[in-house]
Amino acid sequence: MNSLSLSPVVNGGESCSFVSGSHINLRKTSLAADLQRSPFNGIRGAWLKHLGLSTATNGRRFSVCSKVRKVQKHEYPWPDDIDPNLKSGHLSYLSHFKPAMEKPKPVTLPFEKPLIDLEKKIIDVRKMAEETGLDFSDQINLLESKYQQALKDLYTHLTPIQRLSIARHPNRPTFLDHVLNITDKWVELHGDRAGYDDPAIVTGLGSIDGKSYMFIGHQKGRNTKENIQRNFGMPTPHGYRKALRMMKYADHHGFPIITFIDTPGAYADLKSEELGQGEAIAQNLRTMFGLKVPIVTVVIGEGGSGGALAIGCANKIFMLENSVFYVASPEACAAILWKTSSAAPMAAEKLRITAAELCKLKIADGIIPEPLGGAHTDPSWTSQQIKLMVTKAMEELGVMDIDGLLSQRHLKFRALGGFVEGEPVDPEKKHGMKKKEAGLAQITADIETEIENLKKTTKEAKGKSLAPIISDEAIEKLMQEVDKEMTNAFIAMGLQEKLEALKMELSESPDTPDQTLSPSLKEKVDRLMQEFKHNLSYPGSYMALKQKLEMLSEASRMKEQRMKGEKLKKEINEKLQEQAKGKMEILRKAWEKAAKGEKLDENQIEEVEKAKEELKEMLKSVNLEVVGPGKKIVPTAPPGLEEILTKADDVIKKEIEAVISKAGLRGKVDELKAEIASGASKEKVENLLKEIREGIAAVMDTMDLKKKVESTVESPVQETVGASSS
Repeated sequence: MNSLSLSPVVNGGESCSFVSGSHINLRKTSLAADLQRSPFNGIRGAWLKHLGLSTATNGRRFSVCSKVRKVQKHEYPWPDDIDPNLKSGHLSYLSHFKPAMEKPKPVTLPFEKPLIDLEKKIIDVRKMAEETGLDFSDQINLLESKYQQALKDLYTHLTPIQRLSIARHPNRPTFLDHVLNITDKWVELHGDRAGYDDPAIVTGLGSIDGKSYMFIGHQKGRNTKENIQRNFGMPTPHGYRKALRMMKYADHHGFPIITFIDTPGAYADLKSEELGQGEAIAQNLRTMFGLKVPIVTVVIGEGGSGGALAIGCANKIFMLENSVFYVASPEACAAILWKTSSAAPMAAEKLRITAAELCKLKIADGIIPEPLGGAHTDPSWTSQQIKLMVTKAMEELGVMDIDGLLSQRHLKFRALGGFVEGEPVDPEKKHGMKKKEAGLAQITADIETEIENLKKTTKEAKGKSLAPIISDEAIEKLMQEVDKEMTNAFIAMGLQEKLEALKMELSESPDTPDQTLSPSLKEKVDRLMQEFKHNLSYPGSYMALKQKLEMLSEASRMKEQRMKGEKLKKEINEKLQEQAKGKMEILRKAWEKAAKGEKLDENQIEEVEKAKEELKEMLKSVNLEVVGPGKKIVPTAPPGLEEILTKADDVIKKEIEAVISKAGLRGKVDELKAEIASGASKEKVENLLKEIREGIAAVMDTMDLKKKVESTVESPVQETVGASSS
């Protein structure tokens, strides 16, 4: 724009006003001449006279003249076609944010310390090989393979609290890092048009593969200075209103919206509340459900409650593998429920904040993979994975009409938290379920069944000697289950690092002859176990582990009793077998004579009594108490019953033979015998038997048969049966 200037000039009564370039010059005329030409000269003269001034006094009159100079327009910052392989020569973004030129300092998370120790060992071995000139390639390769395996095992079995630590990693790529990696062109847009531009939320237009999108996201800092500037990614109401303005702008121009969530929550200071923090979030929630363009949200770090949801009401929500989404931070949840922030690992597990858990709850629609070690180990690769997932989702949403988009977005959030109660639902085995989990559940069920059967049998036995029902193999499987549950519990409690450090100290401690621990090491072990038991004692927590520990205790107790019984039996057999053999022979012979009805003479009775007394003394010598002799009850038949049954059987057989001849079933019987002798099929034999039985039943008179049997045995069949049953 041209600059303006004022130049006062006084030259008597001559006119000397002029324009030179963009300068404005003073034009001077005679005040008396002007007053004579003015229709108000009388009034003006009277006014001047009243002030004691002459009408002929010189004065100045200003006039402003300007001249606009033509200037050259700014050229468009991007050419029509940009070579994607071109690294320089054109501006790829318009933003104050610039990619970091220096590599950030490495930050080690607490659970990564064992890996760092292993990495140091590899470096030491390499250094030793360089200094000595010896070949340590085999040892180095072995250590590197162990390191890679340990890294894979660690990052494929992360606990929720560990994933939260990765989501908060200081070197984790931010929203603008991903945007610069994803977009071909990027222009940052500022301001909420209400007085402030919140740096915690960044908005702008970017193009991916030639198509324009509106990008909105939380922005954290990459160092302390940037974090203070960005308010640690916690937006104020101005930030949410800026996001709302850009959403309406995108809706008006038809730009699809991509939002990135990475915030611990909305800024909750007094001024933000005065400016309407809750109202700003609520306006965003309501407006997003009415936007007529596709919306895709990506959680790249931590998503804290309403502060994240204010830009997260989307058609599709994706989460990075190590990102989290929660209604309250685990530390805050632990402080509320358990009055201590040390219970944060347990709270993180109960809150179900990880991407995998939220996909099960259908809050998230997909998981974007990260490299081993987290997104900060390879930000470019992570950004490309985000780009692939987002473009694929936009293609799916792009074919939907406006009503379909709005309906899909509404139904997605309407279905959250909906559960059907009171209806039995069969468990559904998912495609990705590990087979070993189903096997472990079956093993646990089998062990529980064995223990319950053992308890039931033991209760019903009442003094009887039983063979062990629960097997050693089942106990071994149960112990493996308990070990796994214990490991998971240590991880959930946040004690895994202490346990690993303690294991390392135990492995490095020198062996002592009596296998005792040093006082300091023993104190550490006791302290760790005390902390573990304290966390385990919380009501309602780790129920699976507690149940399996009870089962293992019960199984171990029964196994110990069985072992004691076998040991005692072996000792008794070794000590008393030879001595008791003669005494038991005397008792056996006496019992056989008594069973035959023979009477024992006085000498035999005396021998039996003497043998009993000696056996009692022998049992007492091995600390066994003799309660008393047992009696074996043998059921006996009423006298004469066997003879009666034989007579009745003969009568029935004769009657059946007569019926077979009368009904003409002799041929069928002979055919049945021939079929059985030739090894005919079971089905054919059963059919013949059925025909013969039906023929006999049709001809036989049961009342006549009953009378014949009664007359033969000279007593009613009912009385005979009653005597036998008594």
